[in-house]
Amino acid sequence: MKEIQDIVYAYEKAIKSGKQTALATVVQLEGSAYRRPGARMLVTDVGQLTGAISGGCLEGDALRKARLAMVQQEPMLVTYDTTDDDDAKLGVGLGCNGIIQILIEPIDPALPENPIALLKNYLDKRQKAVLVTLFSLQDKKAKQAGTRLLLMENNQSIGSFPESDLQNQLLADAAETLRTHTSQLKEYQQESIKITAFMEFLKPCVSLVIVGAGNDAIPLAQMATVLGWQITVADGRANYATHARFPMANQVLVAKPDELLPQLDIDAQTVVVLMTHNYNYDLAMLRQLLPLSIPYVGALGPKKKLQRLLDELKEDGFEPDKQQLQKIFGPTGIDLGAETSEEIALSIVAEIKAVLSGKQVNSLRNNAGAIHPRDKKLQPDDDVAPGAYRSCSF
Repeated sequence: MKEIQDIVYAYEKAIKSGKQTALATVVQLEGSAYRRPGARMLVTDVGQLTGAISGGCLEGDALRKARLAMVQQEPMLVTYDTTDDDDAKLGVGLGCNGIIQILIEPIDPALPENPIALLKNYLDKRQKAVLVTLFSLQDKKAKQAGTRLLLMENNQSIGSFPESDLQNQLLADAAETLRTHTSQLKEYQQESIKITAFMEFLKPCVSLVIVGAGNDAIPLAQMATVLGWQITVADGRANYATHARFPMANQVLVAKPDELLPQLDIDAQTVVVLMTHNYNYDLAMLRQLLPLSIPYVGALGPKKKLQRLLDELKEDGFEPDKQQLQKIFGPTGIDLGAETSEEIALSIVAEIKAVLSGKQVNSLRNNAGAIHPRDKKLQPDDDVAPGAYRSCSF
């Protein structure tokens, strides 16, 4: 997602300065390589590169071929075989051992449905989508169709493949990819040429809602920015929730707990981290968040604090079910031994990424003991571990 954002931004900047551009996309891979299908790199005619199609071993050669594609104004399919001795030098430094197909497409800004325009449409909609890119492995010297279709979650399609009768079949297979949430390669016969379609499943970027605008929220927002996540920071304190403190945030809200959710667009890629240090604010937010279909709710602080919150919800007549409890991560973050705000932010971002990717990590919520080992000399409070954040009122 971040790569696509950077490419679209770089393209718009290049067009304003009168530069020609080409888009290189990994469309097929056999064996191993540094980047998987869907990796992209924008090339300008003066050699500026945005994104990556490898760990650096293919970019130089791809740049030369992209310049040729710009001159000819025709897409080209390039094969890099790092299993072959002649090509091995391209990938041996990274331990690559695969056959990589790269589609290089010159971008014509006059075409309203060029590949970059389709990517921009995807970014603007904030929906799941499928991008269809067509190429021919059978005849690499034939005219390559390239990136032609975008199917959105609302069934809106942008672009077409009018040169053949495959339009309906492509849309049907794109719809299947959208249902399964899994990218795939499909083959079609067009007259005497076999065509391959890379059906790439795309999902919206992560929308991170940070509830709490204290100093410890700043590094969390900064790290999320590096990943290209959409960031909302909310707090009830107007002097804390400001754009001056959070210039990287897409949205900064001053709101009481019952005012916040109506101002948010919640979807399956939305995650929330509670870090207000205000027990009553966290309690009110937890009551509202648990019934929602969101995959991750992080609660900063020791496990006893979260248990107290849940006990109080139960006393008020709301007892979360097993599925709702499963999406609460408290203490939030993975077990990195984090101490500083920056280290804690790293552990939270890593846990969110793992949860959304369906990967298992050692989350702090699974630890039986305190967040940090007890130091007898310090004599910490029974319910607050050293280094853990206390809940306080203000």
